[in-house]
Amino acid sequence: MSAADEGANRSLGQLVATATTELSALVHDEIALAKAELRQDARRLGIGGGAIAAAGTLALFSLPVLSFAAAYGIHNLGMGLAWSFLIVGGAYLVVAAVLGLLAVAKFKKIKKPEKSIASAKETAAVLGTVKPHPRSAGESVRTDSQVDVSVTRSSV
Repeated sequence: MSAADEGANRSLGQLVATATTELSALVHDEIALAKAELRQDARRLGIGGGAIAAAGTLALFSLPVLSFAAAYGIHNLGMGLAWSFLIVGGAYLVVAAVLGLLAVAKFKKIKKPEKSIASAKETAAVLGTVKPHPRSAGESVRTDSQVDVSVTRSSV
């Protein structure tokens, strides 16, 4: 028998049960795949984050050494030691000021999410005009616990 003939001989309840079982298995497999991918990405993220933290720490520790090297290098050009350190410190202040101005310029370009706000207002306006379905006086609302679901079993 072909799969089509087998499907024709099965009852609706059996077909629904098979479809539900297969759908449940598919969902479980998809969840397992997503978990595996997330675990792998989390591991990569942890290693990458650790490498960035180590690089930042080493760069931070090298800054004083490089500052002293720059100051002593300027001193070897014939300038006094105090002036050499002041020049290096001033250079750091100039770089900090330029970065601060760049940050302020970027912050000023930040705008409100106007499209999202407009869309939210439009959705709220539409939902505000929706009225609930009118029910007759004798009609009651059934909850999920009140619904009786029966499955007819045919011969197997």
